[in-house]
This record gives sequence, structure tokens and C-alpha cells, in this order.
Amino acid sequence: MTVYYTLTFLLLVSEMATFVLLVSPLPYVVRKRLFHFLSESPLVAKLAYGVKIAFIFITILFVDALQRMWRITAEADLTKSQQGTADVRAETNIAARKFYAQRNVYLTGFCLFLSLILTRTFYILLDLIHTQEEYAKLKQSTSGKSTGGDQTQQIQELKAKLAAAEKKAADYDIVKKQAEQNAKEYDRLATEFNAKTGNISDKRRD
Repeated sequence: MTVYYTLTFLLLVSEMATFVLLVSPLPYVVRKRLFHFLSESPLVAKLAYGVKIAFIFITILFVDALQRMWRITAEADLTKSQQGTADVRAETNIAARKFYAQRNVYLTGFCLFLSLILTRTFYILLDLIHTQEEYAKLKQSTSGKSTGGDQTQQIQELKAKLAAAEKKAADYDIVKKQAEQNAKEYDRLATEFNAKTGNISDKRRD
């Protein structure tokens, strides 16, 4: 295997490992920190830019390997039609070349296909995390509003009770003043009555 196909194989293995990491059942806190790091880190952004350039070369390798596989398949069919007797060496050589061409096609093709799946899975999970964060904020704000509404209702009830108590106290003061005035008027009338009749009230004796 040549150097560039070896690098393609290593990239495919790294993609598989990254995909397993993304879809693994991690805790929510760990998954949230991981995805925030992958989406916000400038180092990861530079690495992703380099990987995109690498995928351009892998696409070129895929097209080249596909054309080579078609050419070798056509040569194999032509050789079989031209040869009357079977040549073991020729068939073995063509079969080996066909195998290597197919291997290169599968290697580059799966690498490109897995890159698309990996990218889509990453953005789906990132949207899911953002949705969960928005839901948590909305739920917290809703609970805060309901708590504030309960406190406001309690304050209004306390104000109403305080106003009723103040009204009762004012009514009690009025009744108390009226009772004192009535008592004073009663004493005055009793004194005048006793003075006219010549009787001395028990209060005076006391």
C-alpha cells in the first residue's frame, strides 16, 4: 500500500473512533463540554480546515481508483475473450491488479462516506444539546415566573388583611370615643338630675 493510501486508511480509522465516541452513551455534562469544545475551540477549527483539504485529495484518489478499476475490469474481459487457453500468470496478475483497484475504491469511498455521516451526526447532536439547553432555560424561567406570581399573590393577600385590621382598629377607636362621650354625658345628666332632686349619686359618695 502506498503512502497516501496508508494515510487514507489512518484517517478512516480515526473517523471510526470519533464516530464511536460521538454516539457512545456519555453523561450529559461530559457530552455538553465535549461538543462545546469541538465547536468553539480554535485548534479544532484549524484541524477541521486541514481535514477538509485532505478530503479534497481523497476525492481525487477515489475518482482515480474508480477509473483504474473500470480500466482493469475492461482489460480482464478483453484478455479472457482473446485468449483461447487459460494463462495462469496473466489471470493472477489481472486478478491482483483488480483486487488492489477495488480495495482503493472501497478505502477512499468509505472514508468519504463516513466523513459525511460523521459531520451530519455531529451537527445533529450539537443541535440536540442546544435544544436541551434552551429547554432547561425556558423551564427555569417558567418556574421563576410562577414563583414570582405566587409571591405577588401572597403580598396582595397580606396587604388586604392589613387594611382590614387597620379598618377594625379605626372602628374600635371610634366606638371607644363614642363610649367615653356617652359616659361623660351620662355623668353630666346624672349630676344635674341629682342636683335638682336633692339626691346624691353613689359616685359622689365614693
